[in-house]
Amino acid sequence: MTYADLPELVGVYLEDSYVLSIEAAPHRFSFTLDAVLRSEHPRYHPPVPGEQYCYARAELTFDDVTELVWLSRTAVGFTYATGEPDVGNIDSLTVETQDRYLLEGDWGRVRIRCPRPPRLVLDT
Repeated sequence: MTYADLPELVGVYLEDSYVLSIEAAPHRFSFTLDAVLRSEHPRYHPPVPGEQYCYARAELTFDDVTELVWLSRTAVGFTYATGEPDVGNIDSLTVETQDRYLLEGDWGRVRIRCPRPPRLVLDT
């Protein structure tokens, strides 16, 4: 199962979303994103001039994390077009089991176990 099957991520295209930061805290793992919204997302709007996609600042969060395993970790860093840090994309988010997720990107590869799916909160 892929992230496109998760209700919270319908209409989001992670592969071209920019990861601005990653935070691992006790029982919580999150990405700050400039998320690409597809036309089926309720907050979609046509891309602004000069951009390929509709972007929205968002936080993708895994709550109540019971296990976090970095399978690989890369110290990458790019500069986003606005001058903000960019650590790549989420190239894949796979639902391995009901409570286990595997995420990969330029920043590394991590397996997360938590009892509920991730949530995506868009900035207003």
